[in-house]
Amino acid sequence: MTRALETAMVAEAYGRWAPIYDLVFGPVFRRGRSAAIDAADRVGGRILEVGVGTGLSLEGYARSNTLFGVDISGPMLSKARQRVARLRLDHVEGLAIMDAERLTFPDNSFNVVVAQYVVTAVPHPEKALDEFLRVLKPDGEIVITSRIGAEAGMRRTLEKWLMPMTSRLGWRTEFPWGRYERWAAELPSVRLLERRPIPPFGHFSLIRFTKRPTGSGPNKAAAAEAIH
Repeated sequence: MTRALETAMVAEAYGRWAPIYDLVFGPVFRRGRSAAIDAADRVGGRILEVGVGTGLSLEGYARSNTLFGVDISGPMLSKARQRVARLRLDHVEGLAIMDAERLTFPDNSFNVVVAQYVVTAVPHPEKALDEFLRVLKPDGEIVITSRIGAEAGMRRTLEKWLMPMTSRLGWRTEFPWGRYERWAAELPSVRLLERRPIPPFGHFSLIRFTKRPTGSGPNKAAAAEAIH
C-alpha cells in the first residue's frame, strides 16, 4: 500500500467520525486533553496542535498563548472552525488541512507541539515525530497523549488480533513503548522529560520530550530517569 493511499484512508476514517466525534470521544479523552493542555500551557508561547480534530481542546488553552491547529480531515476541521467562531477563540491563529508526516511550517516555528491520540493513527509514526521535532524550537516541548501497547501477555495478543480492524477505524491498538524509545535514542537533540499513565485506568499516557539546543550533547543517560 502506498503512503498516499494510507494517508487517504486515515483521512477518510476520521471524516466518518466527524459528526459524532465529540459525543463518542469527548468524555473518553477528557483527562488526556486536560493533561496535555496543562503541560503545553506551562511552556506557553506559540503552540501547534497536530490532529486538532473538531477543536475540542482549543478553548482550554490559556488565552495568552497563540494556537495553530492542523488535521488531515476536512470534515473535522469544519467542526473546529465552527467552534472557533462560536466561542470567539481569538487566540487561535489558524486551522489548516495538513499531513502530520509533512508539516509545511518552517523549522523552529513553535514553542510546543501537541499531538493528542495522533501518533498511533498516522501511517508512519516516526516520520510524524521527526516533523514535530523539526518545527519545534530549541528548549521547546513535544507533548503527546497516546495509548501504549502491551509488551507481553494476553493483552498484547489481543491488540495484535484487533489491529486490522482498528487500523480501518483510524488507529492502532498495538504500539509498544519501545518505538518511542528507539526514536529518541537515535536523536541526540531529543530528551524524554516525562512518561506517566493517565487515570482512571492508565491505558493512555502523557509523554513529553524536549528539543535540546544544537551542541548540547547526548541524551541517552537522561531518558531512564524521566520515565517514572
